[in-house]
Amino acid sequence: MTTFVHQDPLPPAVPGGLLAGLTVAVPANLSVRGWPTRAGSAALDGYTALEDATIVVRLRQAGVTLVGVAEMSEFGLGLDGNAVGRALVEGRAGIEMVLDFLGEARLAAARAEVFGFKPSAGIVSRYGLIGLMPSLETVGLLARSPREIAAVLAVIVGADDGDPALNGGAMPAFSIPEAAPSLRTVGLVREALAGLTADAAEAFAAAVESLRVAGIEVREVALPALDDFALVHRIVGAVEASSSCGRFDGVRYGHRATGEKNWNEMYLKTRAESFGPVLKGLLFQGAYFQFQNYAAFEQAARVRARLAAEAEALFGDLDALVLPTVGRHDGGEGADGLARICREGAFTLPANILGLPALHIPGLTGGFQLVGRRLSDPALLALAERLSASHKGA
Repeated sequence: MTTFVHQDPLPPAVPGGLLAGLTVAVPANLSVRGWPTRAGSAALDGYTALEDATIVVRLRQAGVTLVGVAEMSEFGLGLDGNAVGRALVEGRAGIEMVLDFLGEARLAAARAEVFGFKPSAGIVSRYGLIGLMPSLETVGLLARSPREIAAVLAVIVGADDGDPALNGGAMPAFSIPEAAPSLRTVGLVREALAGLTADAAEAFAAAVESLRVAGIEVREVALPALDDFALVHRIVGAVEASSSCGRFDGVRYGHRATGEKNWNEMYLKTRAESFGPVLKGLLFQGAYFQFQNYAAFEQAARVRARLAAEAEALFGDLDALVLPTVGRHDGGEGADGLARICREGAFTLPANILGLPALHIPGLTGGFQLVGRRLSDPALLALAERLSASHKGA
């Protein structure tokens, strides 16, 4: 696997700037004008972006040099075939971006042993993004320090007329992490421990102890509905993906099947050839819930609202929740690749369903993730900077 599908550096649009000298690798589903934007799918074979995504415009105006487009899994779902993190580890980029559906930014960060952050939903523009699950996805960042993540977010966060789904209220203000409010109390989700092997549980306990050593109060809390997040994500994500992929018909761009007698046959064959087995399984499920069992989708939406209310109540006087990052493994591809992907993201996907900020913090024991209240992104990064400084000073 190659790290990049495009390696010619794209210099900043404006010399100097807040991020002058920073190099960034973007995912293959974020539009950079003139660059191939295949999104890891045969459905977009040969497609070249016609204009820059809002994120790309803001980065280049801030002095960033784009160094390439990272290879990715089909439409970025899961980490199979996804090269995110490699450019950072190899020293070819200072920041990597990745679309986060169910925890990809944090899971990739755990794999690369760096920091991985998913922002609050509705603060980073999705204009120019080839998405899949609109209400679950957001652009995440990988970096070697929380300070670098905060610096990039200070540039890319903000209103955008091209994305009407952005948060219409106040946006979090990103500055140097030390200036953000300090988080001091976190809740350890008891149910997460039941999903860990003995070795993983021991490593996670050591990671949590590092929080206490840094002066953070850790309280054990209960989230009995933890397993419900996977079911909600499976149904809502499938329906949104099925709807999103309706545009890939081979008519205006991307792969088009040949040898068919009419437009309808071409359309069906094109879609059959364009999507891989994991995505096809997702699309079949989405069509089922859209056209055969819509009541299940409505119920999933109600459960999602209930989970949001329960999470809000759970926070109480807590500043954040602490969970393992990497979930359950089944040891192989298995008959259902999507189920395996969701098991790996068992502890990361709640933040996507609820639209909350979440950060993977690396460590000698494999690290852990913190999930904050909505729009508490700067404070979460400030806590991570504090933990990082504490670890370096130990």
